[in-house]
Amino acid sequence: MSLDLFEPFPLGDLCLDNRMIMAPLTRNRADRNGLATPMMATYYRQRASAGLIIAEAAPVAPEGVGAFFTPGIYSNTQAESWRRITNAVHSAGGHIFIQLQHSGRISHPSLLPDNMTPVAPSAIPAEGQALTYAGARNFLTPRALEVGEIARITSQFEHSAKMAKSAGFDGVEILAANGFLIDQFLRDATNHRTDAYGGTAKKRMRLLNEVLDAVCGHWPEQRVGVRLSPENRLNSMSDSRPQEHFAYFVQQLKPRGLAYLHLLEGDMISNKRTLDYSIFRADFAGTYMANNGYNLQRAQAAIRNQAADLIAFGIPFIANPDLVRRYQENLPLNEADPSSFFGGEEKGYTDYPFCTAENNTKQTI
Repeated sequence: MSLDLFEPFPLGDLCLDNRMIMAPLTRNRADRNGLATPMMATYYRQRASAGLIIAEAAPVAPEGVGAFFTPGIYSNTQAESWRRITNAVHSAGGHIFIQLQHSGRISHPSLLPDNMTPVAPSAIPAEGQALTYAGARNFLTPRALEVGEIARITSQFEHSAKMAKSAGFDGVEILAANGFLIDQFLRDATNHRTDAYGGTAKKRMRLLNEVLDAVCGHWPEQRVGVRLSPENRLNSMSDSRPQEHFAYFVQQLKPRGLAYLHLLEGDMISNKRTLDYSIFRADFAGTYMANNGYNLQRAQAAIRNQAADLIAFGIPFIANPDLVRRYQENLPLNEADPSSFFGGEEKGYTDYPFCTAENNTKQTI
C-alpha cells in the first residue's frame, strides 16, 4: 500500500484530513491574565487545514507559568477564552488538542505567585533566561519539591485536563519534553532524587505515569498524547543513557492505548540526531508522530517508509497558514520572521499571506 502525507488518518475515534500536524508553538500572544485573545483565534483558524493542531503549551497552574503572555488552562475564565479558539478551528473543519505544561525550573519568581521560587525535582539551575514582563532574567536555582507536594502537581494536570474538555478541545497532549517539569523528572542530569521519584528510570517516570493516570480519568486514552525529547539539549537538559532510558519510557507507554507518541527527534540546538528513533517507533507500536526539521521531502519519505505515521511542522506553519495546500501543490513558501516569534501583535502572527494566483509562480522544496 502506498502511503502519503496528504491522505486521511484515523487517530483513535477521530479522522484527520491529512497526516500534517501543526506542532505546539509558544507565541506569547495571550494577555497578562493568561487569557487567550481574539487574534489567537484568528491565528489558529487560519491553520485549521492541518490534520491536527496541537495548541501551544498552556500552564496548568499559576506556579507553572514559565514566560510572559502565555495562555493558561487552569481557570474557568481561561477555559472560556480558549473556547473562542476551539470554536473557530472546528467551524473551519479542523481538530485541535492542547498541550498541558508545568515549567518547573524554567521560570522566574517575577512570573509566579508571591514571587515564589520555581520548583524542580532537584535544586539544579538551568542556564539561560526567562522571558518576563520586565525583560529577560536569568534562571535561578529552583527549590526541590518535597515528596508530599508532588500529588499537587498531578492534581493540577488533572484539573487542567477537565478545563480543556470544558473549553471544547478534541484532546490533550502531556508535555514531558524540552526541559519542562516532567522532563526534568525523566532525565537523570536534572533528577538527583533518592526517593520514590528518582534514581531508576522506573522511579523517574513515576510523575509522568501519575499524571497520565489522572488525566485519563477524564479523557479516553485515545484522546491523550505524550511528547518526549530524548536528546534535546534545550534548557540545559541531558541524560546519561538516553537511548536506553527513553526506550524504557516508551515501552511503558505502549500498553496505555494513547492517541500518539510525539517525539522531538534530535537536538534543537545543534540540529543533530544521534539516537536510533526507529527503536522508539517499534517499541511504542501505536501512532508515532515525528518532529524536528522536517520539510516536504523528508516528511513524505518518513510516511512512505513507515518511519512515522504523522509529521509535526513548526516554523513552516508559522509562516504559511495554508501549508497543507502549499506542500500538496508544490507552491512557494513564505519565509518566517524570527523577530516576531515571541510576543507582539498581528505582525508576524496573523498577517502571513495565503497563496494566491499572483504569488504562486515558483516551486518549493
